[in-house]
Amino acid sequence: MVATTVHLLRHGEVHNPEGLLYGRLPGYRLSERGQAMAELVARTLAGEEGAPRRDVVAVVASPLQRAQETAAPIARAFGVEITTDERIIEAENHFQGMTFGVGDGSLRHPEHWPHLRNPFRPSWGEAYTAQVERVLAAVDAARAAALGHEVVLVSHQLPIWVTRLALEGRRLWHDPRRRQCSLASLTSLRYDGDRLVGVGYSEPAAALLPGASPVPGA
Repeated sequence: MVATTVHLLRHGEVHNPEGLLYGRLPGYRLSERGQAMAELVARTLAGEEGAPRRDVVAVVASPLQRAQETAAPIARAFGVEITTDERIIEAENHFQGMTFGVGDGSLRHPEHWPHLRNPFRPSWGEAYTAQVERVLAAVDAARAAALGHEVVLVSHQLPIWVTRLALEGRRLWHDPRRRQCSLASLTSLRYDGDRLVGVGYSEPAAALLPGASPVPGA
């Protein structure tokens, strides 16, 4: 069998002074801290931060700006071009462009309440099962292309997290506050041939997490 690793990398911190759920909206770039996170991940994978250099032969990113900017230093470090894959984009969300809360947030307005009727699907956005299906299709394609090596897919917190839940045989509905998928974290899927043999998690930018914005994209 051939060992292949697919790393699902969440993008770095986003410049989002209004604290909005930015979802798939264009124009949300990395903050200065987010840029530093991306650079640190690139140096770590390239073996410049005390860890061995990884055998990365491809870098794939969501089309959204924050993912593309996170992918850029990694692609440079390994001398590859970024491939864009729509299948690893952020989840659709009814509340994108809004703040999400009771005080001054969108939950003050009754017209939004019906979108909260079913947290198991969820009713406010793209079904968890649909997210898992598209991300796993992208993972399988990337794994086949990088067979015997490693590949980095730069995506977003929710699609990465529900994909991990599915692979580990756990329920997909969850408390968003309990996601183990911090900014610029790596969820690493290890394959022996076509068989998943392990799921790892690491935070190469952990030193930059204190003080970072806790608002996810979706």
